Amino acid sequence: MHTKNIKADLLLLMVAAIWGFSLVAQSMGLDFLGPFGFNAGRFLLGALTLLPVVVFFHRPQQVNWRPMLIGSLTAGFCLFMGASMQQAGLQYTTAGNAGFITSMYIVLVPVFGLALAQKTGLNTWIGAAFAVLGLYLLSVSDSFEINSGDVLILLGACFWAGHVLIIAKLARELDNLLLSLLQFLFCGVLCTVIALFWETERFVGSNIIAAWLPLLFAGALTVGIGHTLQVIGQKSAPASHAAIIMSLEAVFAALGGWLWLNEHLSNRELTGCMLMLAGVLLSQIPFKAKPKVPAELGA
Repeated sequence: MHTKNIKADLLLLMVAAIWGFSLVAQSMGLDFLGPFGFNAGRFLLGALTLLPVVVFFHRPQQVNWRPMLIGSLTAGFCLFMGASMQQAGLQYTTAGNAGFITSMYIVLVPVFGLALAQKTGLNTWIGAAFAVLGLYLLSVSDSFEINSGDVLILLGACFWAGHVLIIAKLARELDNLLLSLLQFLFCGVLCTVIALFWETERFVGSNIIAAWLPLLFAGALTVGIGHTLQVIGQKSAPASHAAIIMSLEAVFAALGGWLWLNEHLSNRELTGCMLMLAGVLLSQIPFKAKPKVPAELGA
């Protein structure tokens, strides 16, 4: 395995950990703010966190603004839809269950990729199968129940899958830092506009101040650092492969729920974690047919 690929995988693993723990912060934030108000705060804070880095490292004269704006608006819209549905769904389900349903994009990414004529290796499909089985054992009880929150988060997973595919393409063509900043800004502005109309009573200064700790984690760390590392990591990792690594978000979400929300892991759920880890490892093992040895002349 190339050193460059190992570094990309480690970055994406960090992204999974940050996103998983963020579901705990997002759930806590709902005690103070509505879904759009919380997302407005965290994405604008994420953009603010990244702004000094962009100003310091970025060279404006090298930017081709037309593809940059189109790309960031497209990525930002998928980010807005995925984050909004996830945050709204968290009002009606647990952080662990939200982690499972969100991570269903590991199946949706290669499926959507087929529609875009992207090739997916057998190792990715086998790894995804292990990961999905692990996710099921991790977060779904014997009597599977679907509520409105689960449906919202599942719809959001479709947009997360689209976001992974879009970033896989844009990360190789556009300035990564500027792309991250603009997609955060666009998403944050959209959330702010909707919160001002739909969450007027809750989207006030006192509630924003009260939610400062969840916002700090979900904004500066999850958005500013996590999503930026996703863009950088996906420069060297295929979209379907990256999705499997980032699906470990569900494991970290369950761990965070256990640590901070008093959610306990059963033997069934621990088995799910092990299967997910196995799926990630299998996804990195190339299955290649052995080359045929030509028969000797005259044999």
